[in-house]
Amino acid sequence: MSDLSIRTISTDEHAAYIAAQPAASFLQTPGWAAVKSEWKAESLGWYEPGTPGELVGVGLVLYRQMPKVKRYLAYLPEGPVIDWDAIDPGSYLRPLAEHLAERGAFGIRMGPPVATRRWSAQTIKDAIAGGQQPRLGDVRPDVIEPSGARLGDQLRKLGWKPPRIAEGFAAGQPQYVFQVPLAGRTEDDLLKGMNQLWRRNIKKAAKAGVEVTQGGPEDIKAFHGLYVETAERDHFTPRPLPYFEKMYDAMANQPADCCDFRIYNAHHEGDLVASTIWVRVGGHSWYSYGASSTAKRDVRGSNAIQWRMMTDALAAGASVYDLRGITDTLDPNDPHVGLIQFKTGTGGEAVEYVGEWDLPLNKALYTAFDLYMRRR
Repeated sequence: MSDLSIRTISTDEHAAYIAAQPAASFLQTPGWAAVKSEWKAESLGWYEPGTPGELVGVGLVLYRQMPKVKRYLAYLPEGPVIDWDAIDPGSYLRPLAEHLAERGAFGIRMGPPVATRRWSAQTIKDAIAGGQQPRLGDVRPDVIEPSGARLGDQLRKLGWKPPRIAEGFAAGQPQYVFQVPLAGRTEDDLLKGMNQLWRRNIKKAAKAGVEVTQGGPEDIKAFHGLYVETAERDHFTPRPLPYFEKMYDAMANQPADCCDFRIYNAHHEGDLVASTIWVRVGGHSWYSYGASSTAKRDVRGSNAIQWRMMTDALAAGASVYDLRGITDTLDPNDPHVGLIQFKTGTGGEAVEYVGEWDLPLNKALYTAFDLYMRRR
């Protein structure tokens, strides 16, 4: 396969291409560039040879400047949106490297949305109970995706390398996620797939009178208040309110309706007990951010709001409901294991992706930037 041509495209062209795909990451939509406004951004399109060539792929590139030098790390989060099953992915990646080098990039980081392994909820539950395998990666998977292993080999031959785990300018997106398959299933199927605790909590929330509604931009402030409360309780640093206001404005108002972006609220007797952000691009839907109150936890607003988002994703034609990242710890004594146990209760599966890969274009600058980020 001969190399494709690549050039800058408009946000309208970018959004229209995404909207026509079966699925793509919301981090590859043009709206995400507006969310990450502290980075320079560029929409790229790959074209078949000929005049006029057919658009056969797009990518959102975010440029992070190196301190004191006008050189950049070029980052394509969960992208680009290309044919990853192509016999020669280099036909896409070689022109990408050439274009980004001309733009002043000293290195490229990308995260191909290609799965390598999958573990069922039952397999994870058994592994945690057994206590013999402290890491998910050490557990025998239920499914091995040959395309993932093949892509890894192809990328190495093209000069790309996987980042060192938890080192360097750390991977921006998780390699392990938890997903609930939706294709071909009904609401009854989804409910039956959940564990007893999840089913009981969904029923308890309904009986307690928890009401889940879809909100709008006017609800961002209330969401953020609950999110800050959640951050204090769970010991993480919250993002500021303007970040979410910008996110709503950018993601909910994209050209070609390429992204469905919603906020959900769960109320009990007038009190906001949970609030979440939900995103869908084609057949892929995500639980992106969530918050819950410390008070009234017994009414199970978090379970009720998850159930509503899941069933709305199903009604919208999504084939996957993605609860985003998990750590790979299965150690019963590790505080992070609670997150995977909560998500496992949905009856879905843990999915490992090929992860984020780097291509150094200027090895000296790439090494210097890596060292700078590790010392921050």
